[in-house]
Amino acid sequence: MSKYKVDINGITTSSLKVLKSDEMITLFRRYQLEHEESAKEELIMGNLKLVLSMVQKFSQRTENMDDLFQVGCVGLIKAIENFDLSLNVQFSTYAVPMIIGEIKRYLRDFSLVRISRNLRDISYKVLKEKENFICKHGREPTTKELSTILEIKEFDIQEAINSNQSVSSIFDPLYSSEGESLFLIDQIQDAHNELDKANDYLALHDALRQLNDKDQWIINKRYYEGKTQCEIAEELFVSQAQVSRMEKAALQRLKSNM
Repeated sequence: MSKYKVDINGITTSSLKVLKSDEMITLFRRYQLEHEESAKEELIMGNLKLVLSMVQKFSQRTENMDDLFQVGCVGLIKAIENFDLSLNVQFSTYAVPMIIGEIKRYLRDFSLVRISRNLRDISYKVLKEKENFICKHGREPTTKELSTILEIKEFDIQEAINSNQSVSSIFDPLYSSEGESLFLIDQIQDAHNELDKANDYLALHDALRQLNDKDQWIINKRYYEGKTQCEIAEELFVSQAQVSRMEKAALQRLKSNM
């Protein structure tokens, strides 16, 4: 696959139509209200370039870009099926995190973990010495004992031992009963919801773009450059109170946009 072109089922994405905002809304209404599968198909085809742009961000992490593109399309389809028009959010704002999420999940689950030659050599020595130690002492040696015998750092020995352990997938079933399964991912607490964070960031970015130049400038100075109201007042040759009112008004308009 070339950098800017993907061929899927005889279709060249470089020549695909990109849907306009009003066209998207019409198609979503046809799909969600009238359940027209043809509308869903048009939505998919009209957003394949969005998938392609996301795939290009991961070009350095895999050689099989065609598979990555297909995985990204899965994320796109999920976004189309779950998008809520009443939220008054651009579809791309909602779809991008879902597409990226599918791609990252694929890379995480199917990328090989490469173990260095040095670590493999240490692992072989550790396994051989553990067998000798068990035969001689009737028990497994500690990491410290192996370190002393092999004259290898404890940390390197522990790394070698860990490299021999099988890798568990977060989608491994822990329990199954009557067709219902409990997976490892269901037991992992997500303290930092990356999807929500990405959605918030994209919504904020979109809302900022809708502000006028003055509002964008004041918010950039205050929250991105970390300027105080007094420092901004000096730049504008106005009072700190005036800057405070400008900031408050800009934040109010930003909140309305979101």
